[in-house]
Amino acid sequence: MCAKQSVLLLVDLQERLLPAIHDGRSVVAHVSWLMGVAQALGVPVLASEQYPQGLGATLSTLRSQLKTGAVVEKEHFSAVSGGLLWKAPGGERHQWIVTGTETHVCVQQTVLDLLAAGRRVFVVEEGVGSRQERDKQLALERMRSHGADIVSREMVAFEWLERANTDVFRTVLKTFIR
Repeated sequence: MCAKQSVLLLVDLQERLLPAIHDGRSVVAHVSWLMGVAQALGVPVLASEQYPQGLGATLSTLRSQLKTGAVVEKEHFSAVSGGLLWKAPGGERHQWIVTGTETHVCVQQTVLDLLAAGRRVFVVEEGVGSRQERDKQLALERMRSHGADIVSREMVAFEWLERANTDVFRTVLKTFIR
């Protein structure tokens, strides 16, 4: 994963959906952490919202950190359907770091469509969630079998950083990794 080639995607981390997600607060904490690292390194962050009229907007704590034009509303389960992601800031990048909910529905369908479109996809294990833990695990296995890499948030951060002994490394280390 290279920061200059990556985009971080938050799939459907929405107000009314998250209370039903197994360990949802932890998922949000991990995603927020990774958003901070992405922003420190200049990696674009995008978010999708599944039918926001019914499920609400992206959590305000996450949405407040997003740039204008970074949120894509959708009705299809896959965030790729309709092509709006490609037009969002960073949508042209080749490496997609994916987080969000639900792992076995919108995350999985988005990941499979990104792979079919020729993108390199990395799913952050602690940054995805489903109502049932078993559904999450099955989806991770399926996405891996189709070519997605299943990674941790620190794997992403350290690959984006590439090297130690730089000002940005020290900032990220002090602020996020400690």
